[in-house]
Amino acid sequence: MNATAYQALRSGAAWIDLSTRGKIRATGEDRARLLHAMTTNHVQQLVPGHGCYAFFLSAQGRILSDVNLFCLPEYFLLDTEPEARQKLFDHLDKFIIADDVTLEDITARLATVNVEGPLSEQILVSLNAPIPASPWDIEPWNNRWVARVNSTGSQGFSIFTPTEEKADLIAQLESGGAVEVDAETADVVRLEHGKPRYGLDITEAHIPQETQQMHALHFSKGCYLGQEIVERVRSRGHVNKMLAALEIDAVEPPMTGTKVQSAGKDAGEITSAAFSPSRGKVVALAIVRVDALSAKELTVNGAAVAPRSITVVI
Repeated sequence: MNATAYQALRSGAAWIDLSTRGKIRATGEDRARLLHAMTTNHVQQLVPGHGCYAFFLSAQGRILSDVNLFCLPEYFLLDTEPEARQKLFDHLDKFIIADDVTLEDITARLATVNVEGPLSEQILVSLNAPIPASPWDIEPWNNRWVARVNSTGSQGFSIFTPTEEKADLIAQLESGGAVEVDAETADVVRLEHGKPRYGLDITEAHIPQETQQMHALHFSKGCYLGQEIVERVRSRGHVNKMLAALEIDAVEPPMTGTKVQSAGKDAGEITSAAFSPSRGKVVALAIVRVDALSAKELTVNGAAVAPRSITVVI
């Protein structure tokens, strides 16, 4: 981990190259209707300049992908994890039958550079960039787009720019005082904030309510693929396991899949973990039985565990 980059991300401003994230453009008159019927959030109420966070589900209610979904004047931009890009494209394409919708994978043409940290907005102001007002709002910046979303749980923004202009953008951010952050360092801050990542903490094994990411769900939007399972869980009123943020009294982070135990019995497993210099202990995310979380008698590899709330700054 880079100590300088860590401090910049926690108390200043840092830039993160997220260009490998998948970017899919959806055009056509039926684009809003199709995406509305395929996601857990309310797409049809979006107007240009606004967006949302959503899940794409299987018919069994399992999470195939998460997405930052932005409504732009002539198309929707779907921003997703690199591992989910092709899966999401194929999933959507399969359901386009008589719809006027065209999908285009523009990942290679559109770079993503995030600026995050408490001073990230100050950096953008110094560059005369727009500051979107609310989470998932998106505004044009010359031939770029600036969206109020982050990857670490800190205050931050995603900047989408033509790939050939990425170097110029990075130079501008560094001239404003932003420091480059590597993936390992960014992951430590992500875990300190308890922000889950699809492909690690959220997978196809999970249903939406288990993730605690309730801002991805809209319960009065009408029918969508996988809705039956989501509604069944809501009517039942609870889930048996859920994603939880943990602090572990240890300096060596446990491997993914390490068991979380309660009273000597398996109660869950670690999904991602890292040592936090600011806390002097390991921070982690894990899928844990709800009854074990309430008991608060948890250990990992014999070390004491303290559950904490997943609170994400969007």
